[in-house]
Amino acid sequence: MRFLAIVLLCILAAIAYGIVHDQITARVCLEYFTVGHPAILPPELFDSPTWQGLIWGIIATWWVGLILGVPMAVAARLGNRPKRSVRSLARPIGRLLGAMAVVAVISGGIGFVLARLDVISLVEPIAKKVPSERHDRYLAVLWAHLASYASGFVGGLVIIAIVWRSRLPEHKEHSKSHSLI
Repeated sequence: MRFLAIVLLCILAAIAYGIVHDQITARVCLEYFTVGHPAILPPELFDSPTWQGLIWGIIATWWVGLILGVPMAVAARLGNRPKRSVRSLARPIGRLLGAMAVVAVISGGIGFVLARLDVISLVEPIAKKVPSERHDRYLAVLWAHLASYASGFVGGLVIIAIVWRSRLPEHKEHSKSHSLI
């Protein structure tokens, strides 16, 4: 049961991050969702950044939480070593989400500046579907999203490794190892 609770924690954390992230990015460039993604909302909600951010925040992230949640639960619970609790994983997961947000903001800013400087540009067929004055915003949002996925996957793998290592026999002071992450 605790194994599933860890997986659920990871899924819910990913969804929460995705919803907040997409609520912001949908307001920076709604076209990222309306042009760059399949239309899944009814026409009356299609131009709503709130609904786009909510629906895509769930659809685009739950699976990341599942993919990282299963190995996280294995690392925390498998075998005869001292087990990690769901609660002991909340802080490192929260820190990862915070780090992902910082990386997303920085990457989005870099993408925006590079687009403004014409170092990067939006390509066809999307370029002709997005008003030219919004290309820089679209690229900023794209870079923020890619950075969130990359930092989430890498950071998740790092946390999984740290959790596994914290349970190794040479870590006699088990409670102190929890404070490291």
